[in-house]
Amino acid sequence: MACPNTTTDSFTLDKSAKIYVAGHRGLVGSALVRKLQTLGFTNLLLKSHSDLDLTNQSHVQNFFSTHKPDVVILAAAKVGGIHANNTYPADFITINLQIQTNVITSAFHHGVKKLFFLGSSCIYPKFAPQPIKEESLLTGPLEPTNEMYAIAKIAGIKMCQGYRIQYNWDAISAMPTNLYGPNDNFHPENSHVLPGLMRRFHEAKVLGKKEVVVWGTGAPLREFLHVDDLADAVVFLMEKYSGVEHVNVGSGVEVSIKELAELVKEVVGFEGELVWDTSKPDGTPRKLMDSSKLAGLGWVPKISLRDGLVDTYKWYLENVEQ
Repeated sequence: MACPNTTTDSFTLDKSAKIYVAGHRGLVGSALVRKLQTLGFTNLLLKSHSDLDLTNQSHVQNFFSTHKPDVVILAAAKVGGIHANNTYPADFITINLQIQTNVITSAFHHGVKKLFFLGSSCIYPKFAPQPIKEESLLTGPLEPTNEMYAIAKIAGIKMCQGYRIQYNWDAISAMPTNLYGPNDNFHPENSHVLPGLMRRFHEAKVLGKKEVVVWGTGAPLREFLHVDDLADAVVFLMEKYSGVEHVNVGSGVEVSIKELAELVKEVVGFEGELVWDTSKPDGTPRKLMDSSKLAGLGWVPKISLRDGLVDTYKWYLENVEQ
């Protein structure tokens, strides 16, 4: 069956619909659960890894056969930083391909009405033109340090496209920018830049340190989106979008690492000095997603970076620090 020409279509998310959120305990999945519950969705299917191993094909098939969800949001994935990606490349590509293949095929064969696949901005070429448009996918080499994870995510996009083209099945994909918020990873070694800075400033404040050293010059530009804004965008796209192409989800606001560090320092309340170790590498000078396609559909983010940091630090104090 041919794919429809239109890229937008309406889909009614009925409050009684069975919605399976795969990966509900993670940063993205937990935000989706909060959003859906706030909107009045009460029939959410939530299974932890101990209850349902998404890499096990027969277990996934049995789950779909038994529970028959109407909607699936696939936010489950094996994720990690540069060290983990470099150390376990076979795990990153194999486990993510298994999760995606099992969930997407079972969802299709058991009559799921709509599937939403969440990827990552690392799917784009390392040297993609900035801001990065959706059309940049597969136009150049990937960043080597997370290539295996990126290839798995690209395969997920292509699976959704393949099922839509061949069967006219309503499977869509979105690629969020750098995310942060409640349930983020604040591990001292494996966290991303924003939660890493927050933890370091907090610990320096508690220990009464006079300075915090940060790698690089602080010049690189990055884009951040609060995970609750992403959850809002996912619900919006579920109802308003039905197309072959994936959709970028970003804030559209760039901030230098120096500006970010100063803002995190202020939110945390660390009063010591911020010292830049310019002997350490800066990384990619700029990474910004072009989210004009999503804006054209009528969605814009609502949470400012400052407000989002205040919210995240509050959660950190209540959950991680305790």
